[in-house]
Amino acid sequence: MRLNLLLQIAWKCRHLERSCRWTPDQLQRHQTDRLSELRRFVIENSPFYRRFHRGLESRPLETLPILTKSILMENFDDLVTDREVRLADVRKFLAGDPGFALFRGRYVVVLTSGTTGVQGIFLFNPNEWVTTLANLMRPMAWAPTRQRVGKPWRTASIGSTTPWHFSSRVAASLSTRWLLRLDAAEPLNSVVKRLNQWQPQILAAYPSVLRELAEEQVAGRLHLRLERIGASAEVLTGEIRRRVHEAWSLRPYDTYAATEYAPIAAECAQGRKHLVEDGAIIEIVDEDGRAVPPGICGERVLLSVFGSRTQPLIRYEISDRVRLAAGECECGRKFRLIEAVEGRMRDILTFPHRDGNGAAVTAHAHVFYPVLENVPATAWQVIQDERGLWISLTGLRNPDAMHEIETSIRHILEQRGALAPPIHVREVAFLERGASGKAPQILSRISR
Repeated sequence: MRLNLLLQIAWKCRHLERSCRWTPDQLQRHQTDRLSELRRFVIENSPFYRRFHRGLESRPLETLPILTKSILMENFDDLVTDREVRLADVRKFLAGDPGFALFRGRYVVVLTSGTTGVQGIFLFNPNEWVTTLANLMRPMAWAPTRQRVGKPWRTASIGSTTPWHFSSRVAASLSTRWLLRLDAAEPLNSVVKRLNQWQPQILAAYPSVLRELAEEQVAGRLHLRLERIGASAEVLTGEIRRRVHEAWSLRPYDTYAATEYAPIAAECAQGRKHLVEDGAIIEIVDEDGRAVPPGICGERVLLSVFGSRTQPLIRYEISDRVRLAAGECECGRKFRLIEAVEGRMRDILTFPHRDGNGAAVTAHAHVFYPVLENVPATAWQVIQDERGLWISLTGLRNPDAMHEIETSIRHILEQRGALAPPIHVREVAFLERGASGKAPQILSRISR
């Protein structure tokens, strides 16, 4: 990595971390001022926002319309503030397989994986990208690692290696000779072999990968002495935390992030997850876009990102179910806390009601946790299609448990009032992973 970029990121990190000492009043003033700047900027520079917010320029944030990914992509050319940027040109650029090249010699381009049904394209100018990298480095200071004099920590990052994916682009920007990048879709035995050779002190990976690696460590096939473990991009369940601790006597530090704003939240040394509120206003809202109180699970997250200037985002929807926590953290940061991230709204399975009354019964991933998190297996995945429900298990240590799993899942669904479909429990070699290497716990193949 170029020294100049390193210095920029380090300076930006230090600058950003000053906000951790702010009082609640200082944070609120900062948010108010930055939001006002952003709203003035978009009216002056984005034809789309001039239409989208017409007549609402003086109204409170919570009264503004919600920006979905579909709306963003449909109005891409008018939304971006560089009037020479056109979506057709960006698509043509990506179709040419540019690797890690910059669009128009200036913009980092990343794509979302399209798990919500629409693939998003996002551009970052040089300053926006440095800020993004600095924000992603901030949690390193929040969750302390033992001091090390001399050589940097040897690090392994396991995620996507596709150039257009956000995590891959970040890893490429931060790449040094002390970082080993591995593809989450690579066969497990190959990942284990390469990690044993590399011997990292810091490991960052999707939770589904961490769960498999913890099993390998306990089984004696993986031999790592780790100082720190980071997780992101998937839901980090309590069972995965337990297995990681069993393998390395360490607590994994979780980061909740999105391509559009990263990180949204990160864990501090107390193990509590703080919303990163100095760079955005983060609204946890219900189906109608109204704020929900602590303890109530919101149906989506709305982001108004202060630093987004190339592709401004105001009340931009992330379809995640997030629950706020009450109170303040002992670490002293005044950012709000969240109790849980339950995953995407699209990660919900729908079943007919057993009474045949036309009402649908929904089941999110957490519905299956009481059964599947305690199965003697390495990992699990629930897939719904027209033939029924498929419970996929890797590393199953007790095949006799398959019938009990089928019975328990059926009982859970019936308790919720669902007409349970045929349930098939099967052992597989690998979980199904998307283009970004993520392995969703819940996957529906039924058109909606």
